[in-house]
Amino acid sequence: MPKNKTHSGAKKRFRVTGTGKILREKAGKRHNLEKKPSKVTRRMTGTVELAKSDQQRAKKMLGL
Repeated sequence: MPKNKTHSGAKKRFRVTGTGKILREKAGKRHNLEKKPSKVTRRMTGTVELAKSDQQRAKKMLGL
């Protein structure tokens, strides 16, 4: 039987923890940072857990 391939876009965007949570980076910190307030750019740092409604789709794309 052929194996399922991992979605390469999802592979770059999501990370799975040891307990099975899916983490993502916050959006909006790639460009136009000069005009954004420092408070906003600081808020966009770090990783957060993926929304409950998106977890099933992300798991399917990651082959979990």
